Amino acid sequence: MLQTESMAMDFDSALERFKVISQDKGLRLTHQRLEILRELVGAKDHPSAEMVFGRVRRRLPTISLDTVYRTLSTFDDLGLIMRVPVTGDQGRFDADTSPHHHFVCSRCKSIYDFFWEEFDQLVLPGDSEALGRVDDRRVVVRGVCQGCLGGSGRDA
Repeated sequence: MLQTESMAMDFDSALERFKVISQDKGLRLTHQRLEILRELVGAKDHPSAEMVFGRVRRRLPTISLDTVYRTLSTFDDLGLIMRVPVTGDQGRFDADTSPHHHFVCSRCKSIYDFFWEEFDQLVLPGDSEALGRVDDRRVVVRGVCQGCLGGSGRDA
């Protein structure tokens, strides 16, 4: 059974996690990094770097797009956020790193979180071990969202 309820992450818990990881990795807690993190935690639309830049720039007019790109890359490397794999589009980011999957609308490019316990519990085939160690299992499902279908559930 698919569940689409979002497990909302609050900024305080994200900030605490960021502080612990930053201290461990020797990363400074700059105002710019904190504002980028705040924007990502509050965003439910899985924003691109350009979207994050535009939003943060309203509060920090001196921030550069390069700083946003570098910060997103650093956050991704540290496991604070994850990049949602979408093809033919800008990179998109999610601050919710809990186990969940994504539905990407091929028309409007919206991204929705969903939870699929049955998939998460599947035992991988024995020959998958020959590929290497599996660290994460996330599905990206592509299709047309209800909004683009006009709520009918049929292809328009």
